[in-house]
Amino acid sequence: MLIGEVARRSGVSARMLRHYESLGLVRPSGRTGSGYREYSVEDVRRIFHIESLRAVGLSLREIGRALDDPAFTPADLVDDLIRRTRERIAAETELLTRLDRVHATDPAAWEDVLQVLALLRALGSTSAGTRQRAALASVDEVPVEALAQAALGEGDPYVAGALRWSLSRSGGGAALLAEGLGSPVAAVRERAVRALAEMPGPEAATLLRDTLASPDAVVRGQAALALGARGEAATIPVLVDMIVAGSNDTDAADALSVLAGDDAAADRIASLLVGRIGDGSTGPPARGRLTQALAGIPGATASCALADLVGDADRAVALTAAYLLRLRGDG
Repeated sequence: MLIGEVARRSGVSARMLRHYESLGLVRPSGRTGSGYREYSVEDVRRIFHIESLRAVGLSLREIGRALDDPAFTPADLVDDLIRRTRERIAAETELLTRLDRVHATDPAAWEDVLQVLALLRALGSTSAGTRQRAALASVDEVPVEALAQAALGEGDPYVAGALRWSLSRSGGGAALLAEGLGSPVAAVRERAVRALAEMPGPEAATLLRDTLASPDAVVRGQAALALGARGEAATIPVLVDMIVAGSNDTDAADALSVLAGDDAAADRIASLLVGRIGDGSTGPPARGRLTQALAGIPGATASCALADLVGDADRAVALTAAYLLRLRGDG
């Protein structure tokens, strides 16, 4: 077949066929007596093969390698296509997310669009300083969704603090942070609860209450500390568990002292602490921390407990109890 007939049957223009020939992808099997290119059935089959590979995203150079390199296997080709397709989808998804966030700011002018795009790019910068400056920009300029997503992924403590501060000022993003609480990555869960802990309002408080039942002890503890500072009595058992575990035990003891604001609450907290001290499964270090926590609990129940502990078989516990009694004026 001559080039015109091949172009008509294959749908590939004569100009493109000549281009393929210049690259060595297709070589007509022969020439007519007048010097015209003459393509065999095998040549046409190769042209269709080239077009098929172009359709799935290969460059002409890659097509040449796929057709002529014996070491280039179909599996290699498919792996490469999968990788590049995922990269393209990720890039387009990121672009769509940015455009959605720009649209959410309801820009009135092109300058507004460019400003938001610049801040979004800055939040994804490799420079911690650039990310921090973007986080501290006006909450009206940075979409709340972008701040929440950045907070969940931020590993630098200073940038993370700036992002949490901006989120607390914005008054939004709690729903996105709640998604982070269910992340399979422990660091993301911790960032989510720390950000929620600094957010005002009933929505964040509700999410924190739900988190008190989290199987993640770190997340559970952060929620208890935040809610305990707000006077939530439901946090008391979690705070006591933190003291036993030695996880932020000083902060947990401080929170318990705040919650022991009336006689009933003080007696309940003291009773829980004493119960854990007397639990046979509680080891010496934990018993010592629990005894120290009684120092911040007012009332007769705590004083009586300390008096009993002066005679404890564990000398460290006994000495701590005696010292605390003297400080309270009961010794």
